[in-house]
Amino acid sequence: MSGLPKGFWWLWTSTLVNRTGAFVLTFLSLYLTQELGYSAWYAGLVIALHGLGGVAGSPLGGMLTDRWGRRPTMVSMHLAGAACAAALAVVSSAWGIAVVVLLMGVAMQAVRPAISAMIADMVPESELRRAYALNYWALNLGFAVAALGGGAAIFLGYRTLFVVDALATALCALIVFLRLAETRPKARVDAVTGAPADQQVTVLDVLKDAPFRTLVLLNLLVCLIFTAPWVGLPLTMAGEGLSADSYGMVIAVNGVVIVALQLLVNRITDKRSPAALLTVSSLLFAVGTGATALAGTPLMFAATVVIWTLGEMVHVPTNAAATARLAPAHARGRYQGVMGMSWAVAGFVAPVLAGWVVDGPGPDVLWMGCAVIGVVAAAGYALLLRRALAEHSGQGEAEAVTDAAEVAAKAMPESTRTTAPTTAPANS
Repeated sequence: MSGLPKGFWWLWTSTLVNRTGAFVLTFLSLYLTQELGYSAWYAGLVIALHGLGGVAGSPLGGMLTDRWGRRPTMVSMHLAGAACAAALAVVSSAWGIAVVVLLMGVAMQAVRPAISAMIADMVPESELRRAYALNYWALNLGFAVAALGGGAAIFLGYRTLFVVDALATALCALIVFLRLAETRPKARVDAVTGAPADQQVTVLDVLKDAPFRTLVLLNLLVCLIFTAPWVGLPLTMAGEGLSADSYGMVIAVNGVVIVALQLLVNRITDKRSPAALLTVSSLLFAVGTGATALAGTPLMFAATVVIWTLGEMVHVPTNAAATARLAPAHARGRYQGVMGMSWAVAGFVAPVLAGWVVDGPGPDVLWMGCAVIGVVAAAGYALLLRRALAEHSGQGEAEAVTDAAEVAAKAMPESTRTTAPTTAPANS
């Protein structure tokens, strides 16, 4: 655990607190159907609206992160998410719920580029992948606690859970406000003209970066595979005559494996080539999802989940670190925002496609298709990104040696600093 600045651990704590109280999405479909009497179709539509909000929220959060700052973006979006969670406890109309969940999707996704950018600001590049892995571990640990605690406390009522979610998210915003300072790099100034040396970056500019554009497209392929089981797996198991309880136990393996093995996987993969790790993770996704077509018992289905979960554990932090490596310091938020948009698009598209394939050609076609996509993604990482990621890794490490001490100090609250650095001007 050594080697990471104190500010990172406060950010890690805020992530854990936030996810520990994340009850809305876990129990929203049950609340809509069982408590309010809406149809399953409407519940699915509302969940899709949450994903659609994330498609808009990710680039919005990236823009605010670079222009407004990491800390104010996190505080404001966490508070907006808390307000949406609280609103769900009182809003009951179909249109009202749809609007609130859409806005919640925007807020929840908008905060993620700020978190990722702040980690890249604070942590030396040699420790970036480990830092993102630890943050991802906190997400899953908190989610596991929320699922267990929410299930046990559901007798208090769904609305009570939503209020607890709002309070946990507000507490997360409070931790960020009190314990973290702004880490956005100062805008560089041309020594001759005195004008800003950092060019303003738009989403279109980000997409013109060929290596990063390739990374985003390949990540979109992996995200489609990662999202497909959350719809395709319960339908496939039901087709095999297995109960919903069997599916619950099988999919729980995903969280258990991450919580139990993420730190071990971190040690095994530490200092490995990013392109090699992304290639291996894509192949694990391909094997795990493809093998689902051969499964017929709960134990066999659980084994496939273990395989693609290992791919998830390698892919998520490595992809986040690769994004940070390719991003210029003054545009980290926008780069992370565009990358987050690929996750949000997959979260919106994959469930629809998976359901259509299962109902049409059949589940075997879905899983074989996932295997093919995984192999294509693996080939892309190995052939198209190996050199680019290696080159950017070397450049980023040289910059990290110079900047690590400064950004680590900026990540600490003023009361713990011996000197207070100048506030970074807006990159507008």
